[in-house]
Amino acid sequence: MFYKLKWLLTTFFLRLRLNKIGLISYVANPIFILNGKNIQIGNKVRIFPHSRMETHNNGKIIIEDNISIGQNLHLISSSDILVIGKDTTISGNVFITNVDHDYTEIGVHILKQKYLIKKTEIGENCFIGYGAAIQAGTILGKHCVIGANSVVKGQFPDYCVIVGSPARIVKRYNVETGSWERTDDKGNFLK
Repeated sequence: MFYKLKWLLTTFFLRLRLNKIGLISYVANPIFILNGKNIQIGNKVRIFPHSRMETHNNGKIIIEDNISIGQNLHLISSSDILVIGKDTTISGNVFITNVDHDYTEIGVHILKQKYLIKKTEIGENCFIGYGAAIQAGTILGKHCVIGANSVVKGQFPDYCVIVGSPARIVKRYNVETGSWERTDDKGNFLK
């Protein structure tokens, strides 16, 4: 129980550095924060150790209410808002960003080229499996399940199971039958 007391103490001091930390939330130490005034954490959010959250060029990170985040999370936002919807669970070693690096200028190091910013949003009640990478431009609908080690990019509707590298839809909830059914990689139900 000593470690939870340490996490509460860390959270207390982070309240001075972040835009907002809601009630009954805790952030475990160690944590790396860059430009914390652009980061908002909602109520009842649990963030385990070794997380890294960074904002660049007035980017914002919004972590809504009742979210559980495993160890080694890495969030990057630049010039836009990165949102993690309420009631979401994120496993360990997950990376989520709204930034890509341009690479088209030959002879110029990639880190010296411009950022390509694309809206990234995690819908409410999602589950993101261990080791997943959510790339810039990804929009997840409500109740999406992301498989372990998946590399996700693109727009996905509500109630999908998404797996692989590159990730694709393998199941969706069919509201007409009331069951989860297999789909093709575009999310169309198989007959």
